[in-house]
Amino acid sequence: MHTELCDRFGIQYPIFAFTPSEKAAAAVSRAGGMGVLGCVRFNDPEELETTLRWMDENTDGKPYGVDVVMPAKIPTEGTKIDIDALIPQAHRDFVAKTLADLGVPPLPDDLVRSEGTLGWLHSVARSHVEVALKHPIKLIANALGSPPKDVIDQSHAAGVAVAALAGSAKHARRHVDNGVDIVIAQGHEAGGHTGEIGSVVLWPEIVDALGGAPVLAAGGIGDGRQVAAALALGAAGVWMGSAWLTSAEYDLGARPDGGPSVIQEGLLAATSSDTVRRRIYSGKPARLLKSRWTDAWDAEGAPEPLPMPLQNVLVAEAHQRMSGSADPGTVAMPVGQIVGRMNEIRPVADIIAELVSGFEAASRRLDDIRGS
Repeated sequence: MHTELCDRFGIQYPIFAFTPSEKAAAAVSRAGGMGVLGCVRFNDPEELETTLRWMDENTDGKPYGVDVVMPAKIPTEGTKIDIDALIPQAHRDFVAKTLADLGVPPLPDDLVRSEGTLGWLHSVARSHVEVALKHPIKLIANALGSPPKDVIDQSHAAGVAVAALAGSAKHARRHVDNGVDIVIAQGHEAGGHTGEIGSVVLWPEIVDALGGAPVLAAGGIGDGRQVAAALALGAAGVWMGSAWLTSAEYDLGARPDGGPSVIQEGLLAATSSDTVRRRIYSGKPARLLKSRWTDAWDAEGAPEPLPMPLQNVLVAEAHQRMSGSADPGTVAMPVGQIVGRMNEIRPVADIIAELVSGFEAASRRLDDIRGS
């Protein structure tokens, strides 16, 4: 399993792993792929700085990247206080009543309350870029498409490649025209923010539209056969996110008994049918684990979700409370349809090894078919 991206980045396998967990990201890099740390959860640039220093020390000199959330156009944005004032009281009342109905306990008095993921604010995302470029990163990916032109130029000046997610060929062409180096073609099956077109249709469509620019296939990839399918359809590598949520190294979320976290318990019990695509997580359509929380927002009388970033600020403490509770049935977690294959907690190295062996087995099968 070797493509031009392996040579470009000095990695053994063209497996790019998006994850908010620095421990999982570092483990992917050590295992021969490229770990890409999601920065959106870092409201404080100093916390990101500390985390990237840890990455520098724990990747064994192997390359890694970061993922930010930054629109191409610089928006007008207010302060945190301004944002709070824009959230209707009726929405706050709905969240409070829903948590009470679900039996989600309040946070301990001594725990710092989440104020929302401010990484969706342009100014915070720009601070993530500034911090990241002080470290030996090899890639900056943007979940909202092309970053602003000056960010692309700044990254290139530092020798850092830029990737951008796309859900259509039109968007992919625009990214390349803007100076993006790698397009991440993310199909409908993916977790988090995703578009309307299925992966098997989208991947070759974007590959053909770009005519040579490298494409990473994303959405619905969880084993080596799916990696083989992506590369057969013209991708230069794969971009995976959901699979790392049930890795042994993924360390986010409460672990009441020291075993899998509440989030992981919810994921392990899910089937591929147990996701929904809703705006309740961030204000933009995102695929989430189906739970009693998502059911409440689907029920009659529930309010319409607020736009980004208001919705995330509204539900931030609710997410914190549900993740810290003992009930996996209330988890609010972005995850793709591949969740149905995430049935056990495994080390990252084992996941990578299975991806490679599964790819090799699929390749041999195709060779046998071709030769028959």
